[in-house]
Amino acid sequence: MAVPVPFLPHRFRSAAPHYLAGRPPYPPRLVARVAALTGLRRAGTAGAHSAETPGEPSGGAAHEGRSGRVLDLGCGPGQLALAFAPFATEVLAVDPEPEMLRVARQAAGSAPIRFLQGSSYDLGPAFGRFDLAVMGRSFHWMDRAETLRQLDRLIVPDGAVVLFGDSNPELPDNAWRPAWREAVARYRDPSYERTHRGPDWIHHEALLLDSAFCRLDSVAAIDRRCVPVASLVQRALSRSGSTPARLGDRVAALSDEVVRALEPFTRDGMVTEVVETTALIATREAAA
Repeated sequence: MAVPVPFLPHRFRSAAPHYLAGRPPYPPRLVARVAALTGLRRAGTAGAHSAETPGEPSGGAAHEGRSGRVLDLGCGPGQLALAFAPFATEVLAVDPEPEMLRVARQAAGSAPIRFLQGSSYDLGPAFGRFDLAVMGRSFHWMDRAETLRQLDRLIVPDGAVVLFGDSNPELPDNAWRPAWREAVARYRDPSYERTHRGPDWIHHEALLLDSAFCRLDSVAAIDRRCVPVASLVQRALSRSGSTPARLGDRVAALSDEVVRALEPFTRDGMVTEVVETTALIATREAAA
């Protein structure tokens, strides 16, 4: 049984100002590829699948290139909501933290995004129907099995749920990461371990395979980029176990320690990072 992580709606309040500066962005080409594979097209265009990337299959007769509604659940500062806005008539971006929504609204400008304070626990018919539900670095904070049951009622029959995540391959460019992790871990709140993934953690794929969205496909993008060390301090402050609220008067000490730990890997204030961003696309089995 998948035991949900305790719901703390303001867990990321003090992390919100640091999230966009610290977390890796979602590659636009990956978002475009997901839009193509799930049948979305750029809003306002005629014909099917104008979102396709070169060489990408059109998806056949399963969907006709619709421009519909997208749900970004646990939207945080709105990275995915903003990325999918060109492919949607409307994006509904939902998050329990008002400060995250403030940052997201500021980033969104005039994009067709509606923001709503709420969480997966609030899902119901009032949300309407969606062609696509996306979650970026948020699904693990939810009652995942119940969230999928609720989404089964809200997603159109040939729609999809897509989970975005990222990891760092073990490459020479990422040799600095152990030093960064160790520096951050020394400041992490001990209670963090009791509110995050434990040894009995059930992977997302297992829960999806037991849900209505049991047909799984995965696509990925790998990028190399230069990252300012200052952004990696921001990344530490954006994490649930080392938010400014948890650190209190130790924020400056953490910042100094991260900078010192990364000195051997730093050139002109930057390190090189390779990030693999994945999109796990979950759809229903096609009717016989």
